Amino acid sequence: MTSHNFSIEFFPPKTPEGTEKLRVTRAKLAELQPKYFSVTFGAGGSTQQGTLDTVLEIMREGHVAAPHLSCVGSSRAALRDILNSYKSHGIKKLVALRGDLPSGFGAVDSASGEFHYANELVEFIRAETGDWFHIEVGAYPEMHPQAKSPQDDVQNFARKIKAGADAAITQYFYNADAYFNFVDEVKKLGINAPIVPGIMPITNYTQLMRFSDMCGTEIPRWIRLKLASYGDDSESIRAFGLDVVTQLCEQLLEGGAPGLHFYTLNQPAATMAIWQRLVA
Repeated sequence: MTSHNFSIEFFPPKTPEGTEKLRVTRAKLAELQPKYFSVTFGAGGSTQQGTLDTVLEIMREGHVAAPHLSCVGSSRAALRDILNSYKSHGIKKLVALRGDLPSGFGAVDSASGEFHYANELVEFIRAETGDWFHIEVGAYPEMHPQAKSPQDDVQNFARKIKAGADAAITQYFYNADAYFNFVDEVKKLGINAPIVPGIMPITNYTQLMRFSDMCGTEIPRWIRLKLASYGDDSESIRAFGLDVVTQLCEQLLEGGAPGLHFYTLNQPAATMAIWQRLVA
C-alpha cells in the first residue's frame, strides 16, 4: 500500500493550545505523505471559520486539504458564500455531508434550512461551481442511523453519486463484510465510484462506545467483551486495538478497498502505528 491512497481526518481546534497540539500531530502524520487531510466542522457548521483556518494552514504547509461542508441549517446564500471563499483560496476538494442538526432542532424539517439531504448539497455545489471541486460524500456500510432500511440507504447513497459526487468515505466500522456487502449492493445499481473505508483506531473503550452509540456503528461482541475485560488497563486496550484495526485494514485492502481514511481525533500515535504495520 502506498500513501497515495490514504487520507487523514482532523477536527478544527477550539483553543490556542489545541491549535498548537494539532500542528505537532500534523507534522508527524505528514511524514506518512497522505493523499490529503480533511477537516470536519461542528453541528450546523458551527466551526466553519475554524475549519477554513485549519485547511488554509495545512495548504500553506504544502499539503492537499479538504474542508467538510454540511448543508443542514444553511441557506443557499450562505453556502454560496462559503463555496466562493473556498474557490478564492484555491481549495479544490470538499467532503459534502448533510451534517448534524444544531442542538435544539428535532428531525430534519423545514425549519432546518433550505437543504435536507446531502444529494441536494452535491447538486447545488455542481450547479454553482461546475467541476471545480472533487467531491467526497459519506457512505454507511452498517446503514445510516436514520435510514428506513438497508435498501433505502443504498438508494440514498446512489442519489449522491448521481448528483455529481466523485467518491465516498464510509462511517467507521469493525466488520469488513459490512463494507464489502455495501460495495456489492452499490455496484448492482451501476455505481462504480471509489468507496474508501473510514478507519477509527481503538485507543479508549469508553469513548469508542459513546461514539458508536451516537453514529450507529456496531462494535462486534467479541471486541466489546475483550475491551471491557481490560478495565482501566489502557496499555492493553491500545495493544489489542492496534491488532484488531490493523487486521481490519489488511482485510479491506486485500479485498480491493481503494484506500483508507483515518479518523485520528487529532492524535497521531495510533494512526502512525497502524500505518507502519501496513507498510512493513
